[in-house]
Amino acid sequence: MQVKFGRETASDAPAAALLLGWYDRHARALPWRVSPAAFRRGARPDPYRVWLSEVMLQQTTVAAVKSYFERFTSRWPSVEALAQAPADEVMAAWAGLGYYARARNLHACAKAVAAEHGGRFPRTAEGLKRLPGIGDYTGAAIAAIAFGERVAVVDGNVERVVSRLHAIEIPLPKSRPAIRAHVDAMTPASRPGDFAQAMMDLGATICTPRRPACAICPVRPLCTAQAKNEQDRFPVKLPKRAKPARRGAAFVAVRRSDGAVWLRRRPEAGMLGGMAEPPTTGWSAKGDGATGAEAAPFPAAWAHRGVVSHGFTHFDLALDVWHAVVDETGETMDGWWSPPGRIGTEALPTLMRRAIALATERDGKPA
Repeated sequence: MQVKFGRETASDAPAAALLLGWYDRHARALPWRVSPAAFRRGARPDPYRVWLSEVMLQQTTVAAVKSYFERFTSRWPSVEALAQAPADEVMAAWAGLGYYARARNLHACAKAVAAEHGGRFPRTAEGLKRLPGIGDYTGAAIAAIAFGERVAVVDGNVERVVSRLHAIEIPLPKSRPAIRAHVDAMTPASRPGDFAQAMMDLGATICTPRRPACAICPVRPLCTAQAKNEQDRFPVKLPKRAKPARRGAAFVAVRRSDGAVWLRRRPEAGMLGGMAEPPTTGWSAKGDGATGAEAAPFPAAWAHRGVVSHGFTHFDLALDVWHAVVDETGETMDGWWSPPGRIGTEALPTLMRRAIALATERDGKPA
């Protein structure tokens, strides 16, 4: 199959055969995946498990996702079970995985599939993209892997593989249309799901961002960048802009009688939407907002315990952490007391858990 890009014409079809042969021998064993051998015996992927894994894997590593995936599928083994789960429980089970809008969309999508599709996922990428939280990549991945639709599946790993394979000089993200066209030309009519997973595995294990293992790459004979010994130069990217810095404060109030921590729920819209937190200030441009004891939600003997930092996608955040031991003052506000035995199950983002830990530690032990 011939595809033209500017002055060059590249043959993409041979790459598919090489990749599928390599995948048959070296496919990663993942809890949501049907192995090539099992696929040949007639086993087919469960769309629910494919969807769940793809949502969890967005901007998150396989290593981080495995335990969450296993807990979710053990607790909610079907899309109908997940749809019936209380939202608070879903958010709490997601806590620590990050990018919390995914959890809200996950629950909304499960409800839509259960209520509007009889518990069955649409079988095409276009149909899947009409569901909450499913975009171009996720829809294509589910359609190819779970339903065998011949559709181009392009994630960051695939972008890197194809950029090197064809030595694409256009910087990302402007090169994405060309990359997608190459992937479409490469994708075979048979086993499109295995091909998509082979591309992902290649990028994750061999065609890595740094020091790719070109000597054992199955498509090395076709790789233009490797032939020029320029594989480390691709994909070409524009210089990153420095992320802006923001500052805020977290106020961790501990109840004197039992050590419970006062929590509230963040607004559904915005960063960490719907998650639990100790009361915080707004996250303003560094130096523009109050982060001292005067910004506390209620009067108390607030003591500054330090700063916790976290890098979000578009900005870096530093939170001044304040601690106070109180009686029942917090009950005048919206929120709840979370006792020590329950706080581990709350829907607290990692950042907020770190703030609570910093506020309550005493010589390495919780207060």
